[in-house]
Amino acid sequence: MTQTHTVGPSSLFREAGLAYFVVSFVARLPFAMMVVGVLTVAVSARGSLSLGGLTSAAVGIGTACFGPLLGAAADRFGQRFVLLALAIANATMLVVFTIVIYSAAADLVVLIAAFGIGATAPQVAPMSRSRLVTIISERMPEPVRARTLSGTMAYESAADETVFVFGPFIVGVLASLIAPWAPLVGAAVLTVLFVGAFALHPSGRHVSSHRDADGRAPSRVTELFRPELLVIVAGILGVGIFFGTMLTSLTSFMADRGVPEQAGLLYGVMGVGSAILALGVAWLPPRFSLRARWLVFSGTLLLGSLLLALVDTTAGMTAALAIMGIGIGPTLVTQFSFGAARSPLGRTATVMTMLGSGVIVGQSIGAAVAGEIAESAGTSSALLLPILAAVITFAAGILNWRLSHKRPRSR
Repeated sequence: MTQTHTVGPSSLFREAGLAYFVVSFVARLPFAMMVVGVLTVAVSARGSLSLGGLTSAAVGIGTACFGPLLGAAADRFGQRFVLLALAIANATMLVVFTIVIYSAAADLVVLIAAFGIGATAPQVAPMSRSRLVTIISERMPEPVRARTLSGTMAYESAADETVFVFGPFIVGVLASLIAPWAPLVGAAVLTVLFVGAFALHPSGRHVSSHRDADGRAPSRVTELFRPELLVIVAGILGVGIFFGTMLTSLTSFMADRGVPEQAGLLYGVMGVGSAILALGVAWLPPRFSLRARWLVFSGTLLLGSLLLALVDTTAGMTAALAIMGIGIGPTLVTQFSFGAARSPLGRTATVMTMLGSGVIVGQSIGAAVAGEIAESAGTSSALLLPILAAVITFAAGILNWRLSHKRPRSR
């Protein structure tokens, strides 16, 4: 393992290089395409919306079970080896699932294959955050670290927002122009090429200087289960549930009006606004504390979501999505900033994959539950679920305020 001790240039962009940001952005796309791609091909091949929802949930469960463990492996052995192995394994599972879903295999086999996709998912976004946090904390001058970290978390969250908007869009285009299986095959190709390139990038050698020569961290594993960290996981799980329930219930809302294909366009109203506001977080004054930001922006998300119980027109839905976009992006940035600040020494990748897993697990479960409720109880009932997700996120922010008041916010 290569450890870094010297202070490099003050610019993170120069430190990491342009190629890093291009490769890390494109390498996120397969992860964003998986849940929707699995749902699309399952419904098309088996004709069951229920099975489609279950396969999406299986992907999320696989990520929940193995994501943090893979982050821990990256902390101990370095990201390069772990990501290269995952790129091959995940591409294989995507192809296997595509074959299984079109075969006469039982539904249980389909769910196992979907679980395998989630279990081997190379979570590029959390790994990228971990790399950049390591570079900032160990290679940049002390006076610029806090500001650079805030800007980095803002960029990373904006990149995630953009990918999670365009991921489903790409799935729809490939499924429409080629075939329902095309998004998964495309995701497999992108995984091999760009996750592999991300793994081989020189920054993949960076390992926290807090780790000893054998890769052991000075912090205990039990520190990952402190209330100050678990409350962030709960809050970001709420954000993931919001993503899943909002997209699914919005699709049902537009289907009731005969234009389900326009759901992605309306969802983009929230996603684009969210990405722009996420980037703007870097320019907020330091006196606007992280714990206050969580409450303010998640409160905005909650207020916007309450409008869902009242809207009955496309224009009204667009307005509600725009308001929610103001809150969701900055909330996500704030939660990842807390995660970076509260990571136990030498366990940044583990914490970031815990948070990244929270997003995808919430999205998977939210989409599955919303799909079932929309089908059985109608759109109006499904639109209550994003409100519940916003309540979870806001409630976690309140608890975080109390925990932040009692103990130091960062290490």
